[in-house]
Amino acid sequence: MIPIRCFTCGKPIAHLWQKYKERIEKGEDAKKVLDELGLTRYCCRAVFVGHVELQQLVSKFKKF
Repeated sequence: MIPIRCFTCGKPIAHLWQKYKERIEKGEDAKKVLDELGLTRYCCRAVFVGHVELQQLVSKFKKF
């Protein structure tokens, strides 16, 4: 799950995740997409570039 706000600066970023994900899957350059979405700070960009969706993987395991 993408955080609602950037951990460092507090800028709201969660609403941009779907747009970013769709455009990256189409094959667009990540730098260009981040620039066009208005993510100019390195801290916000790091959240998007470093994010790995694990929810589908974790949901396969049973609870104790």
